[in-house]
Amino acid sequence: MAMIRKQDALDYHSQGRRGKIEVVSTKPCATQHDLSLAYTPGVAIPCLEIAANPADGYRYTAKGNLVAVVSNGTAVLGLGDIGPLAAMPVMEGKALLFKEFGGVDAWPICLATKDPDEIVAAVAAIAPGFGGINLEDISAPRCFEIESRLQQQLDIPVFHDDQHGTAVVVLAAFLNALKVVGKRVEAVRVVVTGVGAAGIAVTNTLQAAGVTHIVGCDRAGAVWRGRPGLEGVKLAYAKRTNPDNFRGTADEALESADVFVGLSQPGAVTRDGIARMAEDAVVFAMANPTPEVAPEELEGLATVIATGRSDYPNQINNVLAFPGIFRGALDVRASAITPGMEVAAGHAIAGAIADDELSPDYIVPSVFNRNVAENVAQAVSAAAERDGVARKSSDGAARGLSA
Repeated sequence: MAMIRKQDALDYHSQGRRGKIEVVSTKPCATQHDLSLAYTPGVAIPCLEIAANPADGYRYTAKGNLVAVVSNGTAVLGLGDIGPLAAMPVMEGKALLFKEFGGVDAWPICLATKDPDEIVAAVAAIAPGFGGINLEDISAPRCFEIESRLQQQLDIPVFHDDQHGTAVVVLAAFLNALKVVGKRVEAVRVVVTGVGAAGIAVTNTLQAAGVTHIVGCDRAGAVWRGRPGLEGVKLAYAKRTNPDNFRGTADEALESADVFVGLSQPGAVTRDGIARMAEDAVVFAMANPTPEVAPEELEGLATVIATGRSDYPNQINNVLAFPGIFRGALDVRASAITPGMEVAAGHAIAGAIADDELSPDYIVPSVFNRNVAENVAQAVSAAAERDGVARKSSDGAARGLSA
């Protein structure tokens, strides 16, 4: 992939219409009669229908296909805390991807506050007009609290993509990588570096898929039960991982491990650490833009390598997950996105590649494979019904992609 020139990126965002998204009318407004239907007096009729039966909001408004992309700009890409206005290009980009790959209308909502109470209140206040909430680039640990509280308060899906979108695509890559190396989900030993938003979500999703042995590591080494200073989400993490209560560095944790999942920073593990892994090792080094350990250093040490970058094979890219997940959730008017729906999405992404096509350099489908979002949507809709959060039958759910 060629390097992106600064001016090309600026021109892309500024030339012609500013930004990357716009509102487009779905109904005609060319005559006086059209105007009377679109606004006063005709609009009062659906208003009264909705007032009498709130579920009709899905029938007479865009709510059922509309997602709010909410951020406060505190953890934007690898740029850090750049604020809500500077985060807008990313949120517009997210909205563009929702539309392009899932047929979902989305709008950026950038909030000028770091206070979890204020963020929760703001999102709860705007929620009636949306069918789902996509939280984006909100820093840990506040992102955990915000997501949890909103999930409890709202009856529409609330999904923090930095956590769960990443976890779903990692699961897909993980499932296909294990097929390549001939190992079973329940038998592998996994080491995760980075026990933040993405690391915790990836761990949860892998466990939901059947992985039983995961050791998470942060800057202080392995997270183990009884480690001094653990609190909050890391304390809870220690209780459900590291079954042998291993204590040591990330490199030491890699001894005989089958899979390494890096969601941390360059240098979190070393080449020597990877060399300690079991035969046919799987390495996901996803720190961006510089992986935890460079793929070029791992020749002969790992059978399957994935990164977060598009200039290496096997890019872990969230665009494979979130458009289809929301498409499927919206199609059945889901009240939440469950772990079962996330696992189903991971299997659907993995299944986009036939078993006889899998190879060490091809475990993740292309982001431009338009079948992925449709397959994910169908799998998520079905899982929502199984999990009891669907408020509408999945019959015809795939039609939402072209609706």
